[in-house]
Amino acid sequence: MQLKFLALALAVGTGLLAAPAMAENRCGWVQNPTPGNYWLDDRDGSWTILTQGSDLEPDGIDNMPDFSAGQFVQTNGYYGYACACMSVETDAAEMRITEIRSVKQLPLSKCKNDRTLPKPEG
Repeated sequence: MQLKFLALALAVGTGLLAAPAMAENRCGWVQNPTPGNYWLDDRDGSWTILTQGSDLEPDGIDNMPDFSAGQFVQTNGYYGYACACMSVETDAAEMRITEIRSVKQLPLSKCKNDRTLPKPEG
């Protein structure tokens, strides 16, 4: 038993076992101005979720809801923006969301009243 514990401690201590990535809770304007283009503007900046024509797609993209079913501002036909909180993993150096664990759409007033958020486009 002690040998197993020692081996596990050594593996963790030397980085042989990667710790699971921690999810971040990010809230702000989810913008979808045109087909295949999504980003989240929060207090820390603009996070790319998906870019049309790019092969970089975050894991869990299927967790994105139909924002137009809730409070949604149309700015370009069927496209526009909504307010949401997302549980995500990110690549901070690239300002990119790499995994979407969950999304909760919020009333537009929640983002409108948050002075730390930039105004949405459109």
